[in-house]
Amino acid sequence: MPPCNQCPRRCNADRERCAGYCGSGSEPVASAVCLHTGEEPPLSGTKGIVNVFFAHCNLQCLYCQNQQISSSSISPSLVRYRGVEAIVAEIERLLPLSEGLVGFVTPSHFTQGVIDIVERLHSDGYNPTVVYNTGGYDSVETLQQLEPYIDIYLPDFKYADPLLAAGLSGAPRYPEVAMAALLEMRRQKGSGLLCDDRGIAYRGLIVRHLVLPGHVSNSLAVLEMLADNLPLNLHISLMAQYNPPPDTSRLVAAGYTELCRTITASEYSQVANRYAELGFWNGWLQELEAHKTYRPDFDNALNPFGS
Repeated sequence: MPPCNQCPRRCNADRERCAGYCGSGSEPVASAVCLHTGEEPPLSGTKGIVNVFFAHCNLQCLYCQNQQISSSSISPSLVRYRGVEAIVAEIERLLPLSEGLVGFVTPSHFTQGVIDIVERLHSDGYNPTVVYNTGGYDSVETLQQLEPYIDIYLPDFKYADPLLAAGLSGAPRYPEVAMAALLEMRRQKGSGLLCDDRGIAYRGLIVRHLVLPGHVSNSLAVLEMLADNLPLNLHISLMAQYNPPPDTSRLVAAGYTELCRTITASEYSQVANRYAELGFWNGWLQELEAHKTYRPDFDNALNPFGS
């Protein structure tokens, strides 16, 4: 395996021998493979999408709601699926119970694993709609390699403010990198979302943005960047579900005490109003109380989002 430069970190790690910036070796590992009904309606339907929650992440955001499994160093007990075979076996067990979609969650550091998993599913006679659910910090070159394997891109667009991106995710170039990635995703799949007669998506692009407490100006700038660079028929999922991590010490130490609370009604309404003013008309808004229902617990092996 050559030195790893598959994500914009370009950390050049020999992941056969040592972990990259993300904390990962060369073998794809997942903390959960489960049916999930909490995604956007065209992805979840009534039966759910089979989501593969990869361990580790190439962003390492200080406030991540999946911090249990996204950290560069996680509990070994939370790595439940090692390698393509184990992940594929659980996907194939769950696919008949689902709406026929498979989602790869935080996949940017395991892109070869994604390709290998999809190829194995195809060789086994399964042809699910494949969703690439990413933090948005992806290289154009890697996305081009993924083009034949992905049906729907589901990226975050977290930051328009490079200083905020640097402070919270160690990624000062996030705005330009994520926009280049979005434009490549649009080139591949278009800016719309194609759905079947059940209302289940099978091709397209959905962009997510999480409103952060105390940073309305960043969210407004994100929407303006999207309006300046992409068509207004773009589906945007504008999320209100921010929930402080259980341990806020890193946020406090970094000077982001405002992120130790949930967002206010005023903050979310300012962003939602700007979404409408800019002319976006496809997508989803969340209830302000969403933070109470979207925090996963990956100690629950069967369903991190269950009771």
